[in-house]
Amino acid sequence: MIARLDPLLNPRSIAMIGASSNPGRIGGMPLDLLTRFGFKGGIYPVNPKYQEVFGLRCWPDIEAVPDAVDLAVLAIGAADVTPMLRRCHAKGIRAAIVYAAGFAEAGGEGARLQDELEAFVAESGMAVAGPNCMGFANLNTQAHTAFASVFKTAPAQAGPGSVSLLTQSGNVCAAVYAIARRLGLPFSHFINTGNEACIDFSQYLEYLAADPQTQIVLGYIEQLRDGDRFVRACRELERQGKLLIALKAGATDKGAQAVQSHTSALAGDRRVYAAAFRQLNVIEAHDFAQMAHLASLATLRHRTAGKRVVVLTMSGALGAILADKFIGAGLALPDLPPDLQDILRGGIPDYGMVGNPVDVTGNVVNDPAFVRTVLQALATSAAIDAVVVYAPGYMLDRMADALAEASRQHRRLFVAIDTGLAQSRAALREAEVAVFEDLGQAVEALAPYLLWRAARGDKRQAALPAVTAASAPGLPCNEAQARAYVAACGLPEAAADVAHSADEAVRGARRAGYPVALKVLSPDIAHKTEAGGVALNLADEQAVRGAYAQVTEAASRAQPDARIDGVLVQKMECGVAEIIVGATRDPVFGPVLTVGLGGVLTEIYQDTSHRLLPVDEDIALEMLRELKAFALLDGFRGKPRGDLAAACRSIVAVGNALLAAPAQVSQIEVNPLLIKEAGQGVAVLDALILPATP
Repeated sequence: MIARLDPLLNPRSIAMIGASSNPGRIGGMPLDLLTRFGFKGGIYPVNPKYQEVFGLRCWPDIEAVPDAVDLAVLAIGAADVTPMLRRCHAKGIRAAIVYAAGFAEAGGEGARLQDELEAFVAESGMAVAGPNCMGFANLNTQAHTAFASVFKTAPAQAGPGSVSLLTQSGNVCAAVYAIARRLGLPFSHFINTGNEACIDFSQYLEYLAADPQTQIVLGYIEQLRDGDRFVRACRELERQGKLLIALKAGATDKGAQAVQSHTSALAGDRRVYAAAFRQLNVIEAHDFAQMAHLASLATLRHRTAGKRVVVLTMSGALGAILADKFIGAGLALPDLPPDLQDILRGGIPDYGMVGNPVDVTGNVVNDPAFVRTVLQALATSAAIDAVVVYAPGYMLDRMADALAEASRQHRRLFVAIDTGLAQSRAALREAEVAVFEDLGQAVEALAPYLLWRAARGDKRQAALPAVTAASAPGLPCNEAQARAYVAACGLPEAAADVAHSADEAVRGARRAGYPVALKVLSPDIAHKTEAGGVALNLADEQAVRGAYAQVTEAASRAQPDARIDGVLVQKMECGVAEIIVGATRDPVFGPVLTVGLGGVLTEIYQDTSHRLLPVDEDIALEMLRELKAFALLDGFRGKPRGDLAAACRSIVAVGNALLAAPAQVSQIEVNPLLIKEAGQGVAVLDALILPATP
């Protein structure tokens, strides 16, 4: 990918086809930027209307350019794009950027033009960015191919950069760049992907993962076209010690349209993306300013940090506010050890707090030596991971020397929140103290960053299971067939009889032992309860006979075309709690597992955890612990603890069942899975296998 995309992102020579002498036009702005910022490579404007533009000779056509060209930038109409690409390819140009809109996004003729473009690229192997693309900038070589005025208005970058911007929107690209440059972030690449007809987001990310000049990537994602490649690129970023900060647009769940299974509704687009980000150690941002502040913090990732924070303030009220916000965001404010509290009490009045948060009171700034003592003690305590100092304006200035000194002497992350106008901000940043000007922005950036630091290195990929598709059922299948398949993949096989008559149902109930449940058996009815196809707590033969007629007739009325295969007879089970375990094939990321509160409450509470498959028993336990309902499994208020080990084995088995299944199986769901008391295992109360939609 480096070799293929290098002419696009690190060109040595650039031809601008459709060049303009007007710096405000898309054919002129990149030429203005290239000459203004001193690109050292060859620049070849192409347009028969001009002899010269921006002090450069202008060539009448691409064939007239006398030298080899790495990259052609096409500022021409959509209909002319593919013919021009053929001419560029004939000249030996390996890469091109297409500005023009009017392709697939326009439908009709535009879609035909994009098909033609894609066919040419597949045939030629040329690297073509766009169409409908703003272009790029390599800020380390000043190779500007984007028609973006933000490079003229944002603070100029003096030296090389290590932050790369990768977005599926040109306007977002410019907006994030402007905010980040005001924070002084140094950029390497500025990439807008456009329609991604030939090169998608994940391919660019793969390039940046391997790019030695990129250490941090800011990504804006509307939709990924290649989930597998994205996963591989993220894992390479992690291996290289690099970081992706991503903002995902769109909060509407595609799964809300699904009607056949709870799993589809619970997984959905947004949740699966969020789960993938967490699993891949990607920090998910929610707005442009947060992205920029996260990137600024990430430039300090060589400093030690984690989720245990100490807050140092001159105000008890501000300490309480910060404590509430940090704890609410998932961080911890541990009580400081007694010996450390003794050191603090040596200079803090009795009315000041020394636990955590620490209220040093306003008097402390009159004693610089004690400020140094406090900061040095906090810098070396094993009880905390990061130090956050809140001090407005002049008070921060009084502490600045001691804070900068502590930061230089120790590798711990120090953060200053200044809601005044401290004169020492630049000096503190020079000493690698992260400085925020707003309390809310500080919390929004620090919380996800410190949680990422705490999790970094803990994420691991489960091994692919050794499973085969030999026992997969034919589709569509009924619950009995689904149960047999998941049992073959490792789920406990609960005793259940198939009955084709009331007499058979009675015999099955006798074998199971009363009370029993009867459920209609049909490959065409996914939700048996809604169809009236379930009868519970049947205590005797008469109840079973009546229930057999009731559930089969109700199901036939609800879905007249459904095939009825009889009923399933199962003993009523008791346990600690019910969960849902479902595996589905996400259109982007492939096999995904969902675990949540089960039974009828599943879709009401939306209490779920998600992972990309495969998972192992340790990851399964993490998923259970993420549920708000986990307390029900963990002995809440003296209740019995659930059999977590058996639950985790069952969760893994459902995931393995989907991985083992043929591609035509789209979903496997066990809902509910009854978790019994510790040592008593689990019971499969219902199982469902759904085919892929044609």
